[in-house]
Amino acid sequence: MSDYAQEVASFRWQVPERFNFARDTFDAHAQTTPERMAMLWVDDEGHEQKISFGRFRERSRRLASALLALGLRPGDRLLLLLPRRVAWWESVLAALRAGVVFSPGTTQLTARDIAYRLRAAEVAAVITDPENAPKVDEALAEAGGAGGGWNGLRARILVEGEREGWLGYEELVEGGDASFEGSDTRADDPAVLFFTSGTTGYPKMTLHTQASNGIGHYVTGAYWLDLKPDDLHWNLSDTGWAKAAWSSFFGPWIMGAAVFVHHTARFNARRTLEMLARYPVTTLCAAPTNYRMLVQEDLAAFRFPSLRHCVAAGEPLNPEVIETWRRATGLTIRDGYGQTETVVCLANFPCTEVRPGSMGKPVPGFDVAVIDEEGRELPPGQEGDVAIRVRPERPVGLFREYWKDPERTAQVFRGDWYLTGDRAYRDEDGYFWFVGRADDVILSAAYRIGPFEIESVLLEHPAVAESAVVGSPDPVRGQIVKAFVVLARGWEPSEELARQLQEFVKERTAPYKYPREIEFVDDLPKTVSGKIRRVELRQREMERKGGAAPAR
Repeated sequence: MSDYAQEVASFRWQVPERFNFARDTFDAHAQTTPERMAMLWVDDEGHEQKISFGRFRERSRRLASALLALGLRPGDRLLLLLPRRVAWWESVLAALRAGVVFSPGTTQLTARDIAYRLRAAEVAAVITDPENAPKVDEALAEAGGAGGGWNGLRARILVEGEREGWLGYEELVEGGDASFEGSDTRADDPAVLFFTSGTTGYPKMTLHTQASNGIGHYVTGAYWLDLKPDDLHWNLSDTGWAKAAWSSFFGPWIMGAAVFVHHTARFNARRTLEMLARYPVTTLCAAPTNYRMLVQEDLAAFRFPSLRHCVAAGEPLNPEVIETWRRATGLTIRDGYGQTETVVCLANFPCTEVRPGSMGKPVPGFDVAVIDEEGRELPPGQEGDVAIRVRPERPVGLFREYWKDPERTAQVFRGDWYLTGDRAYRDEDGYFWFVGRADDVILSAAYRIGPFEIESVLLEHPAVAESAVVGSPDPVRGQIVKAFVVLARGWEPSEELARQLQEFVKERTAPYKYPREIEFVDDLPKTVSGKIRRVELRQREMERKGGAAPAR
């Protein structure tokens, strides 16, 4: 995209009645250039694999036919619990090809978590590895035991090794039909079921269709990731998060680009920089937490000769991190915004000016606005709810529903709008500026305070590596601002340092926003995608003080 305004004006979604991502998009790349690399996979032991589009096409066809031969039918759910193994990509592609709904989960899930997913999603098959198979067996006993009453699983499939009651993944692939192109799915048939945590209750089941991910992520790959067929794209996300579908699967492969995969047990900033220097990665997608850790390293010691484009998503990225990365690499990190329920819908694009700290502008194909409680668009500068217009035309990249929960689905729509649950304001030039989750906004003595602004100021202090700001119950103000601070290397917690940080914030923003309490911690609770779980910190504060969340 070279002209943002022109692209917004001319963009039109094109959705056929029948569509299957594996057959109609992925196989088109494999048909044209079967030997072209689709993935470069490496691990910490130095093993490498280069896998072509043609190879993925053949193996996913075999696996898709094998799944159907086991008795699965289009629309059945497949729970996928795998780390960054090649089999994850093969399994996702095979599920889409067969019309089976894949539901990814992080390998950090406990047996109890898995049991809930088995029951809630009425899972028909599971694919996992030897490290996670025992948890699945334990979950099956819980899900079908006393009070569970669930026994709908038809197949347990193990990637590598042997286990009683489990089928071998490789045997299924080898015995499958390489000529099977795929089920003739409709564009609106279910394809992906994400579990996404809310502020209350059990995780929601967010249902996407063949089109909403398989066509909708065109805007992710083309406009925000800026991918071309000769790119090698690295997304640091865990496979259990929707961001892997965004940036490790649909976005790159819609564009015919190759994905770089580093199979590792945990994120290591220095090793990540070494990988960027060693391999021809051209585009990088990472969570703000990753970038905050990367800029703590000696960036001057590295050169990234192939890297041309960097993006961040998951939560707003602090301007000072963007500037530190730019000074070291010459590249500007371009923030993007979306949800499990959407594809990217706001972003900073290569052809637009980056305003550090901004969410960017609406993606072509999305009409995004800031609205009030009556569903009216607010003028620039006024804070409101971030919303996506769904009438008269619903954007393709929006989820279909919260599965089996029509009441919750209805709650996120207001008139002609889908409500994201985030608060922001829009400036005169159409850039959106994040204030916070509707549930994260701090109400203190009638002031509304967004935690991100305070976190950003704290991060400017050299002692602060990370911070999270929440409202803590207070009998006078309702809430006060409290900051949880992770210190940078070489700094030690002290009352004097806490006072310095308070004064530091007072000097850089309105005095009523400064953190009246600071707690130094070793780390912050995060989701698998790297988002800080402020809800957990808020709950901790309420329990500590015996308070309750203020009325809104």
